[in-house]
Amino acid sequence: MQLNRLQQLFAKKQHHILNIYFTAGFPSLNDTESIILSLARAGVDLIEVGIPYSDPLADGPTIQQSGQKAIENGMTLSVLFEQLKIIRPQVEVPLVLMGYFNQVMQYGEKAFIEKCAEIGIDGLILPDLPLLEYETYYKNLVEEAGICINFLITPQTSEKRIRKVDELTNGFIYMVSNSSITGAKSEISEKQLTYFNYINEMNLTNPRLIGFGISNHETFKTACKYAQGAIIGSAFIKMLEHSDDLGEDINQFVKMIRGQNQN
Repeated sequence: MQLNRLQQLFAKKQHHILNIYFTAGFPSLNDTESIILSLARAGVDLIEVGIPYSDPLADGPTIQQSGQKAIENGMTLSVLFEQLKIIRPQVEVPLVLMGYFNQVMQYGEKAFIEKCAEIGIDGLILPDLPLLEYETYYKNLVEEAGICINFLITPQTSEKRIRKVDELTNGFIYMVSNSSITGAKSEISEKQLTYFNYINEMNLTNPRLIGFGISNHETFKTACKYAQGAIIGSAFIKMLEHSDDLGEDINQFVKMIRGQNQN
């Protein structure tokens, strides 16, 4: 089977992969295109597009507020699909959609997966999709569409479940760095490092990206010592909220994370 963009990324790059998350339709409804294009120009490896949702269980206040604003701006799944259809031919960066399974069910599971394939989505993150339900009803459909499914693990996830996640994932494992909701943190704790080492010793087959609490060069650099890369969301959204020049500010943000603007 031909590798999609996400699988190609992990095949050719194993270190310091930078995945930036943003909420579609925030700060303004039509900012999706300029944000993705600016991130691609700035050299991020992977872009995670959040589908705004009224009840985002795993999200902290920053992402919740951005989602609420995006909904008020008029963002819907149908609008987002139309935006991404226009954007996809302009960028080669892998695009991953992050949302909740209820949204998929409302759209229609088969129709959702087919639409993702049609417009060139490379991967999905659906935190509330049960593993058994995925394996029983959706695995073949997703894989036949050439889309990667990316499951989450947390410090509370049992070894048995982690092994099952590794078996079902065909993109990357999203390592939630702590048991709280999302949010930017300035440093990584010893407890988190113990968890990272524990996962490393399991010798999982899939690449891993660490998320929740990655916000600056130091936390990104530390995360990259224990996984193939990291995911940054809340810190990026806070920057977008106060930006007067999206293109320039996104470029500077990515440089800051990479440590490229340090003397």
